[in-house]
Amino acid sequence: MEVTMNSNVKVLDSPKTGLAATVPSVESAQLQKWTLDPTHSSAGFSVKHLMISNVKGEFRDVTGELTYDPLNVEQASITALIKVESIETREANRDAHLKSADFFDAVTYPELTFRSTKWQHKSGDELIVTGDLTIHGVTQPVKLNVEATQIIKDPWGGSRIGFSGRTKIKRSDFGLTWNAALETGGFVVGDEVTITLETEFVKA
Repeated sequence: MEVTMNSNVKVLDSPKTGLAATVPSVESAQLQKWTLDPTHSSAGFSVKHLMISNVKGEFRDVTGELTYDPLNVEQASITALIKVESIETREANRDAHLKSADFFDAVTYPELTFRSTKWQHKSGDELIVTGDLTIHGVTQPVKLNVEATQIIKDPWGGSRIGFSGRTKIKRSDFGLTWNAALETGGFVVGDEVTITLETEFVKA
């Protein structure tokens, strides 16, 4: 179904995916290349501390390239790169410890990477993106629950799209095993890590 919004913009509603995509009328639905906008994107994480609270942080240096068409989701692909040195948890000593050989070992493994291997439409604007996540030199398959936005025209004439993603991993699966036992039982740092992604892409 195609609905004209004005002389320059149309909304394309895909019967295959159920995703509505606002795109310029001169563009046909096809796989297109997109570049991540780092100033409007974030890669966050949270992990249990002392078994009682969640400590949150983020990586501030994130780049990525996307090939995507909302009418052909299964053919999409993404590659993302995160600089370990950009980690930020609002506590300088903790950040330094996370960059050290006890955790990420930023000197030896300066980057985290994600490369998608499969995209699936779930329902509405919900997608499932499967891919290979590499942390600390170890690569493991992960599955992200993702929400996609419409494609919109920004005030500068460019096309943009947003994705929100979430998944959980065990840091021990990636060789991040440092910990300290508590007298009352349990450990200082939890093993399960929740990853949240807020990303904005600009059409290349």
